[in-house]
Parts: sequence; structure tokens; C-alpha cells
Amino acid sequence: MEKNWSVSLEHEEYENDLELVVKDAIDAVEQTSKGFYVNVVTPETLGDPDDYLTEALNLFFGDQIEAKFIDQCGCGGYVLRVWKKN
Repeated sequence: MEKNWSVSLEHEEYENDLELVVKDAIDAVEQTSKGFYVNVVTPETLGDPDDYLTEALNLFFGDQIEAKFIDQCGCGGYVLRVWKKN
């Protein structure tokens, strides 16, 4: 995707499925073009994505990405911004 975008992984089947959140977050980052970012919105039930998702993405993508925790949404989910480096 050649633009900055967001993917919502915070409702229904994601709420108690850490493995599915990680898998779909990896898919979203893979779809993101270099030089852009995806905001990955994760479930409130899983807590701060820096505690589980950042490490998983770094292990998968290595130095191809940069991830930064942004904030907790008003809806309860958490936003992790992942840039695809040039």
C-alpha cells in the first residue's frame, strides 16, 4: 500500500488471540510500501503492544522496520505505528 494507513485488529476474534494479532500485523506490514507506515490497532485485552508485538515484528522484519507505540485509543485499543524503511 503506497500510503499511510491503519488496520484494526482489536475486535471479536482478535480480543483473546495473540497469535492471530501477530500474524495479521505481519501481513499488514508486508502490505505496506517502503517509506510508509501502518497503524496497527490492537485489543485492549492484550495490553500494551510494546510488550508483545514490537518484539515479534522486529524478529520477523529485522532492520526493515521501525515501530513506535503511539497511544491508547478512546475505544480502548492500542496503536502501534510501524514504518517500512526505505
